Amino acid sequence: QVQLVESGGGLVQTGGSLRLSCAASGRTFSTYVMGWFRQAPGKEREFVATISRSGGITYYADSVKRRFTVSRDNAKNTGYLQMNSLKPKDTAVYYCAARRDRNDCDVRAYDSWGQGTQVTVSS
Repeated sequence: QVQLVESGGGLVQTGGSLRLSCAASGRTFSTYVMGWFRQAPGKEREFVATISRSGGITYYADSVKRRFTVSRDNAKNTGYLQMNSLKPKDTAVYYCAARRDRNDCDVRAYDSWGQGTQVTVSS
């Protein structure tokens, strides 16, 4: 497994932007698919985006398409989630996750998780 640490969360107004980072330990980050998930109070953890090992393949939840962009820099062992045009319904704890196999939007497919970072969007 790989150790993951998220950062970049905070409080932002509707329409604002945030960039989340996910720093991974070890020298094998490039061998992991990375995913982003979020969990709002009282709700289940849900898929946001995923990016392949090379960064060439990405998938997004319909709710964030054209607003969020997932990327990675394997040389820096870091993944990113750029969030634009934020809405109050985007308020949640955001988690990055990693797995060895192909891209997947199922939370159960990932075996390495960060501690999460809070994103709050005010109306």
